Amino acid sequence: MALENGQPVFLSYPAIREGPGVPYKNEDQPIPVFRGLPLAIGATLTANIGLVQSVLWRTGGFDVVRNIPDLDKYAPCYDPTVTPVRTSAQSTSENAATLPIPKTKIKGDAGYYTTADYRAIYESGDLTPTAVVESLLAVTRRDIKPPGKHSVAFLEIAVEKIRAAAAASTQRYKDGKPLGPLDGIPVTVKDEVHMEGYKRTLGSKMDFTGQFAGSTSWCVKKWEEAGAIVIGKSTMHELGLDTTNNNPNFGTPLNPHSPSYYCGGSSGGSAYAVGAGLVPLALGADGGGSIRIPSSFCGVWGLKPSHSRVSGFPTIGLAPSVGVLGPIASNIDDLALAYRTMAEPANASDDAKSAAFPHPLSELTSQSRPKNRTIGVMRDWLDRAEEPVRSVFDRALAFYRDQGYSIIDMNIPYIPEGARAHVLTIMAEIASGLSPAQIKNLTAPNKVLVSLGMYQITSTDFLAAQRMRSLLMSHLAFLFQKYPGLLIFTPTSPIPGWKIAGGKADLARGVSDGGASVRNMEYVWLANFTGCPAISCPGGYVESDRHRVPVGVMAMGEWGAEEDLIAFARDGEGVLDVDKGKGDVVGLSERSGLTIPCGAEAVWEDVIANAKKVGGS
Repeated sequence: MALENGQPVFLSYPAIREGPGVPYKNEDQPIPVFRGLPLAIGATLTANIGLVQSVLWRTGGFDVVRNIPDLDKYAPCYDPTVTPVRTSAQSTSENAATLPIPKTKIKGDAGYYTTADYRAIYESGDLTPTAVVESLLAVTRRDIKPPGKHSVAFLEIAVEKIRAAAAASTQRYKDGKPLGPLDGIPVTVKDEVHMEGYKRTLGSKMDFTGQFAGSTSWCVKKWEEAGAIVIGKSTMHELGLDTTNNNPNFGTPLNPHSPSYYCGGSSGGSAYAVGAGLVPLALGADGGGSIRIPSSFCGVWGLKPSHSRVSGFPTIGLAPSVGVLGPIASNIDDLALAYRTMAEPANASDDAKSAAFPHPLSELTSQSRPKNRTIGVMRDWLDRAEEPVRSVFDRALAFYRDQGYSIIDMNIPYIPEGARAHVLTIMAEIASGLSPAQIKNLTAPNKVLVSLGMYQITSTDFLAAQRMRSLLMSHLAFLFQKYPGLLIFTPTSPIPGWKIAGGKADLARGVSDGGASVRNMEYVWLANFTGCPAISCPGGYVESDRHRVPVGVMAMGEWGAEEDLIAFARDGEGVLDVDKGKGDVVGLSERSGLTIPCGAEAVWEDVIANAKKVGGS
């Protein structure tokens, strides 16, 4: 990117202004939990009675945003896109650096096969993409009897399209002409984007494919052009409107580390597929932590890019000012590979915002980014994490200090109020994409949320939320200028996983737990609301129910700082080394049919074995 006085130059950079020095104060809201018959009755009442909606709205404390006195000093910000300015050398992808190829790990420390492992197997001739795909189809398809044991994570699978892509990749390897490091790699894609041959339902019983039927979103197309084989669309939380991935419409995949816990959402199907060892990488979408939370819960890596950087054209998300598309992967090398491929700028005529960004490969050799290794922490905010999570985080922080990072204390004003402004914004945007008649087709929890978003958010509330966005972006700009290269470090979630408290009944009918939902987004929302990039990294495990539940740690950087975050994550790979030598991880129950990937055999052991039975054809 371009430099001015040694600093990066941006388009639409926020006004650099330190926010008010208000003391941090936060309290959990006493939002009631509804499940079962009371939830069904309450959802119907909420969808039809304004008084019920009003009571729930006030109980959630959302009216606090409009009463903040400092907001009148800030103009509303409706789009948090901040774009690094290209240098002339970055003007085209042809000038980009050569794509780094991950090294073969052969089922690394975490028990996962990597893209490099698959490439080595294909190049040796021991297996072909066709053999691997056939083995995967046997365990992921819903339309066979019995359904594949992992089919609950896959919404739709276009079998003939997948087989054709595998056959083409197999022929390229036979000819000695693979397209590159993604050729023949099985991946999955969240049901939020358009794909030729697939419907787009957003995890609902409705069809949102619309006029773009037959189209494939730009970022998925980039993966396919690189030879990746999309083995199907993964399930998601209906409309992306919560962070558990509970989906009574199509089923809920259970956490691959502990089946009594959720995978996290709303990209839970994608995170399951990676965390269970079925694919090395997957596409997710993140409007309020929906890539990072499931990555944390499933013990894998997730990147939420800068707002507008990754193009989903022609897909337009239901929450366009907070939502982005990004990768989930089993290792940091593949996360970087997936991001650098999918983030190629779109055509200006299709997506002018994405087109304005530098090609991600051109930034690999760039000397423009600050080289400071500075971590910012906000102690009062960190104290909100539960003790087991805080313990994992503190250990990770100490690890980075030992790696030479400097740790500074910092403050961000209006954290609790900003979180409500974010929720208010995403609810309003999603509700605006639906009609009142469509509410009846939603599951009970989302009838409540969409009704509140449609009927209770006033223009005053929405404008106040966008002024809060402007305040927070200006304050972050102040921090990034004061501490060049600053990375804001937190846990990914303050809770050590989300247990399925109501068991099978919750999975069958859904559950409404607004307090837990807001709590789960405690640290992730800020990156969505302000457009900054953020990365979730596996940080450790918490003992629970004879299993180890994964806990993630997260760093958020300045706009356009994805490569800084990737470097930071790579520096922290050793954090998990402290868990070595503690013995094998307890296997999962028979009903899951899985073993835990971390420290034990990955599901891919079975996939590879089955593929060998299929043969090399």
